[in-house]
Amino acid sequence: MARVDASEYRTSTGLVPVAVVLDNVRSKNNIGSIFRTSDAMGVAKIYLCGITAIPPDRDIHKTALGAEDSVPWVECSDTNQALDYLQGAGYRLYAVELTHNSLKLGSDRIATDKPIALIFGNEIEGVQESVLERCDAFLEIPQYGSKHSLNVSCAAAIAIWEITKQMRQ
Repeated sequence: MARVDASEYRTSTGLVPVAVVLDNVRSKNNIGSIFRTSDAMGVAKIYLCGITAIPPDRDIHKTALGAEDSVPWVECSDTNQALDYLQGAGYRLYAVELTHNSLKLGSDRIATDKPIALIFGNEIEGVQESVLERCDAFLEIPQYGSKHSLNVSCAAAIAIWEITKQMRQ
């Protein structure tokens, strides 16, 4: 996708049918970073749910660098409200969460025949249990060190890159 201004982004034909759902993400810097990654990868929309802060916000802008003006976003008081809409619109729901049966990003092929919603959880608690119960599958970022978690904005960057890459193939 060629560089476009914020207004052109929203009507670009280069966007991929991926929605990013932020489930009670606390850090405004993480939110801004996820906006910036979403813009870079051509994500269609972001859903800001629960306690997730919304633009305009100085701290979001500090890391988003204007991407909060290009990537369309919706505020939802509850994550399940966003999932109701997305499921009704035919999206597959994928939580980026380490589970016993998760698909491994980078090695497992993800079904891309329908639009995809990538769900990212709170920095401490992860994705809510009620949200996990609604997911079609879970995505895992393989990790090889002593820690088995990533900052949510780092995890989002990896997952968004991989999913948008697979959707474009």
